[in-house]
Amino acid sequence: MTDLPPTAPTHGDVRPPASFRIVPLQRLTQGGRWHTEAMRSYGAPVLYWFIRGQGRITVSGVTRGYGAHNAILLPADTMHGFDVMGQVAGSALFFPRACGADMPADPLHLRLRDAQQQAEMSFQIENIQRELDMGADTMDRALHHHAGLLSVWLERHADPAMLSGEQTDRRAAERLSAAYTALLERDFRKGRGVADYAAALGVTATHLSRSCKAASGRPASALLQDRLHYEARRMLRDTEMPIKDVAQTLGFRSAAYFTRAFHHQTGQTPSAFRRAH
Repeated sequence: MTDLPPTAPTHGDVRPPASFRIVPLQRLTQGGRWHTEAMRSYGAPVLYWFIRGQGRITVSGVTRGYGAHNAILLPADTMHGFDVMGQVAGSALFFPRACGADMPADPLHLRLRDAQQQAEMSFQIENIQRELDMGADTMDRALHHHAGLLSVWLERHADPAMLSGEQTDRRAAERLSAAYTALLERDFRKGRGVADYAAALGVTATHLSRSCKAASGRPASALLQDRLHYEARRMLRDTEMPIKDVAQTLGFRSAAYFTRAFHHQTGQTPSAFRRAH
């Protein structure tokens, strides 16, 4: 694997990670753009701390820019992906799922422009890394307390509009896109199409796609295919499940249809992708 350590959380894992993991953002961006840009979720909270670089991040179907000294905290099972313009530096902090109960229920995006706040944020990450490096008997208890302090610090410095959800609710397109991605994250393995999701949301497929395009720059079909094929690549890379079973798990009508769709999306057959990774 090139983007996450073996025990880092991924959506659908049977066994959640037992402790914290800190991964350099430079490592996450290796191995192809799909490692960061494709829609995915993790089964535990994750914090992205960008200290250099810029790009765009899509969270729950809404795309916004990020830059240096931006901190983005995402609850467990939040569908997201980000692109990178040039070099990026920073850290991705993966929490154990048990920490989710003590963290905000909504995503937080902090743009830290004050030098003291930037130093405090880096210090919080460094404290967790030091505990991981020490590996003391009391490490798990200490890490849990560090996570609580970090969560409180982030909430205190967050934009109140983002914390309350008002920022996402400013436009109808963003509300609908967020509702769609939440439903998509729950049901993307069931073989449903955009029309099915639109019907569940009480809108037409055209209106749903137009709203997603306005909120994230991508139509509803692209978000669906992106999420589905990220999961396919993850399963092909991280498991030994037969390709026909991968296809069935992800709701494809047949292994042949899955192979055609995967090749169209990635330029490789599932078997070729598995051999390469």
